[in-house]
Amino acid sequence: MSDDLDGWGGAEFVLAADRLDTPDVIEAADPGDMLRQVASAAAQVRTALRSCAETDLSAFAADGRPRAIVVAGMGGSGLAGEMLNAMAGLSSPVQVVVSQAERLPGWVGAADAVVAVSCSGSTPETLAIATEAARRGCRLAGVGAGGSPLHRIAEQARAPFIPVVPPGLPRSMLWAVAVPLLVIAERIGVARIGTDVYELAASRLEEISHQCRPASDSFVNPGKSLALDLVGELPMVWGTSALSGVAARRFAGQLQENAKYPAIYGMLPEAAHSQVAAFDGPFAPRSSRLSAQEPGSGPDDLSDLPGWDLDYEEDEAASGFTALRLILIADPDEDPRVASQRAAVTELAGQRGVGISELAMDGEHPLVRLAGVIQLADYASVYLAIASGIDPGQTVAIRDLRTRIE
Repeated sequence: MSDDLDGWGGAEFVLAADRLDTPDVIEAADPGDMLRQVASAAAQVRTALRSCAETDLSAFAADGRPRAIVVAGMGGSGLAGEMLNAMAGLSSPVQVVVSQAERLPGWVGAADAVVAVSCSGSTPETLAIATEAARRGCRLAGVGAGGSPLHRIAEQARAPFIPVVPPGLPRSMLWAVAVPLLVIAERIGVARIGTDVYELAASRLEEISHQCRPASDSFVNPGKSLALDLVGELPMVWGTSALSGVAARRFAGQLQENAKYPAIYGMLPEAAHSQVAAFDGPFAPRSSRLSAQEPGSGPDDLSDLPGWDLDYEEDEAASGFTALRLILIADPDEDPRVASQRAAVTELAGQRGVGISELAMDGEHPLVRLAGVIQLADYASVYLAIASGIDPGQTVAIRDLRTRIE
């Protein structure tokens, strides 16, 4: 838990911590049972495996390997495709493409497989791609709610359909939609997982859920502690590999949807060439933006410029701006050069007064490593909403936008 209370006043921080350690407050602040939905992750893995076993997936076999797998899905459904892409790696014999649009790429045809993923089974973009895939003669599979429009499209195309049971809020059903996609990829030789690994991942999800349970106090609850680190700060979430980049993207998305917090997603090494520049901006408490002027970038005497106060204190927080908080998700399989960058970024952030939270992935298989850190991040995003006095389940802005575009 952070000791820096400059972003919020000390009283507000204490109030946030008190909310997270009062069971009645947690229950009242979470009328949509988002915490319960997060806790269902392990059950989602096991239920999805049963659904796959009960579905005829004979159209997907290693002896009929497609040229490419196109995963059509928005939000968490699209993230399932990114999970597959990260686990397949650069050595995959089949290209994995995630499509988050209403049209298939022009090159996709009968030699390719399209997996349309929509938890509700009614996402317009995904339905459009599924329909187009069937028309182009692609090998099609659907994953979503039973009896949904996506289910009907799959039936009409005589394509396999794996139901999500039971359907819930899409953002909380990542594992329900990801496991069928991974099973299909495994059947055609794109991924190597196996029954034992799925169970290890489910066990890891249960382990994190136990550690992050609502009855556990914030000083021993990693989900609550991480949430309190983020209270009143601007999260910048970076991964250090393709795998941890997926976790970083998931965390940023969950912060936005659950906590209603803007969050910046990035991945090393690319972030070291772009996003790190924010450490010299107004959101970095001890920014060097005044003292590190580049040659030729302006007048020698900044006192001549209106609005500049040269009585700048290095240790003084930037007034009027929310402080950055860097969350680094470290993968033990990260490239050695990226590991060096991560160490340098940590040092640089400390010099600029940017708070740092580092999440370490753990486990031999990529799926197990993802399970642990994603589950922790999901809990933290819900706890941050509760700590801030926000209902994590409400989606008013999303609904208002849809009414304006439908």
